[in-house]
Amino acid sequence: MTHASAIHPPDRPPARLLLATDLGARCDRALDRTGQLASEWQAEVIALNVLDPSVCADQTLAWISGATDEQLMNVAQRQLVRDLTGMKMPVQVRIVRGQEPETAIRDVVSATSVDLVVTAVARQETFGRALLGSTNERLARSLGQPLLVVHGRTHGPYRRIVVATDFSEASRHALLTAVAFFPGRDLTLYHAYSPPMSGLNMTLSNAGIAPQIAHAECEAFIHGTRLPAGILMHPVVECGTITTTLAPYVRENDVDLVVLSGHGHTGIMSLLLGSTAERLLECLPCDTLLVPSHRSTV
Repeated sequence: MTHASAIHPPDRPPARLLLATDLGARCDRALDRTGQLASEWQAEVIALNVLDPSVCADQTLAWISGATDEQLMNVAQRQLVRDLTGMKMPVQVRIVRGQEPETAIRDVVSATSVDLVVTAVARQETFGRALLGSTNERLARSLGQPLLVVHGRTHGPYRRIVVATDFSEASRHALLTAVAFFPGRDLTLYHAYSPPMSGLNMTLSNAGIAPQIAHAECEAFIHGTRLPAGILMHPVVECGTITTTLAPYVRENDVDLVVLSGHGHTGIMSLLLGSTAERLLECLPCDTLLVPSHRSTV
């Protein structure tokens, strides 16, 4: 039985990253981002492949030719070592056979004190379909560590970072995690508020007050968060739902990374892992950092 216990925001960037790769072409972007982050943070890297001969052509051919599991694992290890050539930080290579990817990833995370798991969009599926009903979705629900899902190419460090907030403690945790992971960066705090309900008691004056209230709540949230000195926080408040407003904002402002919170069945994560997630994640043309505010224990 899985339980969840509260965890505190980190006070430093990750020291150990886990790159989960199926060795497919889509994972090259996750590999490049892992290398960039490892260099920026001076972090160690564990590169994990859960063997699936159907993904890579050379493994498929070896499997058709009657290769044993040991031979397939050797093929996978050689390919992963080749892919990692040029990685500046220390890298451990691990090939696992006979486990569900989620289980293998969680086992390695728990055994090696990993601070961040990095994955990619699965194969040729859309972002939303890759996350929902997949290993990434199950990881997002069960990991006690942040999960970075890489969508875009790496063109240097993350510069334009947006933290989405619903003013919950979980989204405060996500904000503080972003501050710890990316010290010295200017951050945008993004909030989408529901438009006022139409009705007999709704006037133009009342409708005009709604954005003022949302802006005031955003400012109060920032002032109520213990941020390090010198952090610049740019609040952005838009009318609508996060699924309809966030993706256009990301595209129009060339956002590199969106940080989202998650805690059990409430807050933004409940939205992401619900029926509206696919619409949102399919439209986000950037990387997404999912930050849990709980640690799963057995």
